[in-house]
Amino acid sequence: MSSGFINTKDGVDIFYKDWGPKAAQPIVFHHGWPLSSDDWDTQMLYFLAEGYRVVAHDRRGHGRSSQADTGNDMDHYAADASAVAEHLDLRNAVHIGHSTGGGEVARYVAKFGQPQGRVAKMVLVSAVPPMMLKTASNPGGLPMSVFDGLRKALADNRAQFYLDLASGPFYGFNRPTEKLSQGVVDNWCRQGMMGGALAHYDGIKAFSETDQTADLNAITVPTLVLQGGDDQIVPYENAAVLQAKLLKNATLKIYKGYPHGMLTTHADVINPDLLAFVKS
Repeated sequence: MSSGFINTKDGVDIFYKDWGPKAAQPIVFHHGWPLSSDDWDTQMLYFLAEGYRVVAHDRRGHGRSSQADTGNDMDHYAADASAVAEHLDLRNAVHIGHSTGGGEVARYVAKFGQPQGRVAKMVLVSAVPPMMLKTASNPGGLPMSVFDGLRKALADNRAQFYLDLASGPFYGFNRPTEKLSQGVVDNWCRQGMMGGALAHYDGIKAFSETDQTADLNAITVPTLVLQGGDDQIVPYENAAVLQAKLLKNATLKIYKGYPHGMLTTHADVINPDLLAFVKS
């Protein structure tokens, strides 16, 4: 099967794609909020052409997966990812997570993949750990008012909110040096509106308030940490820089001027860097 569904223990249907030779090393992709596995099309085609097995799934409440009204939190996200990995019996896998997907990867590797011996390497791209919310123990985080504003915008007019996000800060299209791609914006909005409003609303709490310091401390597999220096969604000083400090075996690279969605806007640079790490 090149695609299909698995049913989780709590009854949620999770959609996945599984392309390429099944004996090849798996590269597993974990998408950001509020998107779907389609956000990885460029990377999946690239690695497929390099001879790898490429796998990605739609997070619960996102894309083609069930619009679950419960379990929209990092623990369930990781458990769902583990269910896919176990169903496909993925071993020696490289797990790559973008944004919220980076949080999902970190928890999956720490709780499931590494203890089960299924993971060879990990990549965090513009990822949310250790925690986005500003607290006494996380003074570099963003105030709660930022995330309350996201929730209000989603509840008031989700479609317009997604359009504004995609055409503005997500890809850096609000910068005078960047040329807006209408196709990229439309595809982002298409993916976002495929998912469920409740799951996306709950997901804001999941990606902003989950403290993943312990996850990062527990991970020993080689990890590549990548982020753009002009990331307007997840500030890199409190994300990639801290990730590299907390992980035991990390390589950090900051791309000057690159946006949060650099996997799309700068795939010509990022994809070869990912491949070099996988092969290293």
